[in-house]
Amino acid sequence: MNIIEKTDEEILEAAHPFWDDLIKYSNNKNYGAFTRNFSSAMKLAANEVEIGKQFAKSELTKNLSVEYEYLGMIRRGEHVTVLYKQTNMKKPGEWLGRLVLGYEDDEIKIFGATLF
Repeated sequence: MNIIEKTDEEILEAAHPFWDDLIKYSNNKNYGAFTRNFSSAMKLAANEVEIGKQFAKSELTKNLSVEYEYLGMIRRGEHVTVLYKQTNMKKPGEWLGRLVLGYEDDEIKIFGATLF
């Protein structure tokens, strides 16, 4: 199955809970829970040491607001990029959140997650 064939609503049913979890577990600095919906390749790229450094040093990654705004979606190839406006409880301003979703072993998984 290709995720780009799903409706926006079907994709958002997966995307919003994934984004909620990323915020929650980033704020709690919980690596295991933070990466639990990552694809195999994403888990290899996001090793515990590097993520741990971000959790320890970055005010952005541990003070994310649970409030966010869905901005839109881009379909390309076998992945969908879901975009969010994200704020932080301690740092003023807004960030662009990017969540890349696709299928791995018949399950929707996270293939990318970043804040810009």
